[in-house]
Amino acid sequence: MLFGVTGGTGAQLLAQALDAGHQVTAVARDPARIPATAPGARLTVLPGDALAPEAWRQAVTGHDAVLSCLGSTDRKHPTTVYSQGTRNIVEAMRASGVGRLLCLSSAGLEITAEVPPPQRLVTRYVIQRLYRHGYADMARMESFVRSTAADGTAWTVVRPPMLTDGPLTRTYRTAESGRLERPKSLSRADLAHYLLTHVDDRRTHRAVVEVAY
Repeated sequence: MLFGVTGGTGAQLLAQALDAGHQVTAVARDPARIPATAPGARLTVLPGDALAPEAWRQAVTGHDAVLSCLGSTDRKHPTTVYSQGTRNIVEAMRASGVGRLLCLSSAGLEITAEVPPPQRLVTRYVIQRLYRHGYADMARMESFVRSTAADGTAWTVVRPPMLTDGPLTRTYRTAESGRLERPKSLSRADLAHYLLTHVDDRRTHRAVVEVAY
């Protein structure tokens, strides 16, 4: 089951999941934005909003996993789409017995000693300020997701760096519960590839993973 399918990464994830032969349920506020070329036989589209779970809560039952590419493009105002949207998803998963969640955050959320000084300055004084509302909500989301460990949810929080519209290369680096050295950008296509191909990877259960070139 996919959320955020009309965004750049979500659209790539939907296309790759269908190309791989998966049965997919996609939740979209505006189903008309889903490409008309998406194979209908293996795709169920539910009109709905992650912040209003009444429309899709019951449909979670029977899925192997939920992959969330939720995001907000509004940099001016506070948002709850990451935290409350993910909370709604997890609560529906609990009620339905679905135990696998992958969701997106950002590498810019945390500055550690491994981050080179120039990048540290840009992240702290430019990126974190520019995206302060989104980052604040991502932090709330990550805190909530981490707290679900006791209930058996096998979660993975994926932190990509700057995203591009580059091609699918299937060549990228990952760091599980750690930081990559000098991470560069990542294409949305490769981010989607990572999400799709690591659904069954037990090494990433209850882990924060960085993915980058």
